[in-house]
Amino acid sequence: MEKNIFGLNKDELTAELSFLKLPAYRIGQILEWIYRKDAADFSVMSNLPKNLRVSLSERFCINRAEVLRELVSADKLTAKFLLKVAPDVAVETVLMRHDYGNSLCVSTQAGCAMGCAFCASAQNGLQRSLTTGEILAQLVFVQNFLQREGQKISTIVIMGMGEPLVNYDNVLKFIRLVHEPYALNLGYRNITLSTSGIVPNIYRLAEENLPVNLAISLHAPTDELRSRLMPVNKKYPLVELLAAGKLYGERTKRRVTYEYILIKGVNDSFDMARQLAKLMGGQLAAVNIIPVNHVEEKGFLPPSPQRVAEFQKYLESRGVTATIRREMGAEVNAACGQLRGRWQ
Repeated sequence: MEKNIFGLNKDELTAELSFLKLPAYRIGQILEWIYRKDAADFSVMSNLPKNLRVSLSERFCINRAEVLRELVSADKLTAKFLLKVAPDVAVETVLMRHDYGNSLCVSTQAGCAMGCAFCASAQNGLQRSLTTGEILAQLVFVQNFLQREGQKISTIVIMGMGEPLVNYDNVLKFIRLVHEPYALNLGYRNITLSTSGIVPNIYRLAEENLPVNLAISLHAPTDELRSRLMPVNKKYPLVELLAAGKLYGERTKRRVTYEYILIKGVNDSFDMARQLAKLMGGQLAAVNIIPVNHVEEKGFLPPSPQRVAEFQKYLESRGVTATIRREMGAEVNAACGQLRGRWQ
């Protein structure tokens, strides 16, 4: 069986093809075809000698993503893709068009094991973590989709299905790979990683010396409520999570975003806002308020727009930088897990 080389970086590809004794510029040509020219097989690599193309095709393959379903919002600003990245694995990725550029939300696992009460991704459990190539395949598919319009991906949010810091090694390799000039050539500051709070790997990420933006899913200002909403809190309670977030901000000089899904009658009271403001004291941080996406099986509802605005205003009155996430793609099930759940 041919070996897949999609997802390899320059050093790994050089080692894999060492038996061919290729000059460095040939490795560069192959990388460009794979990551920038949408090559699905070696036969189209027209600047390679024919005998080399044949030799490569006999030993290797280039596994790409195949679209199973595509949903586009009425305003054309959000597109959700269900992509098959392996014979039995499908994941979701979401393209969001903003006035400042195109943002892509990628998945790092097929399904999720975190079990957050409000999230559709974990409804069918975790199938497995994705490889670096399977994460990258989502990006390359959408990049090629945009290139037909003369556009490109501006920012990446690693915020789709799964917990990125559980799949740490593959996610870090993906981040480094998209930064390479032969891949997407994307600045680290244009990448945001979102975690439910895997504390040891937040510390580990801080040591990587990469100015990647960190978003931490908080969603409650007390351990009791957060443990009900997010089981991970039982292992890594708030005091540990906030200490890790504080260190990450200090080490990277990047403002940490604490995501706060606002749920009607659950965590939207002024007392909750008061406790949240207290937690943010001393942090290089901001709060991103997210009215909950309605997932039929979960039963949670968003507060009224007025309540959301009041919650934000209260935080700001206590000196906390707070924004409200603009809802995009509700009619295309842009909340992760819903489209894959129906496919399964």
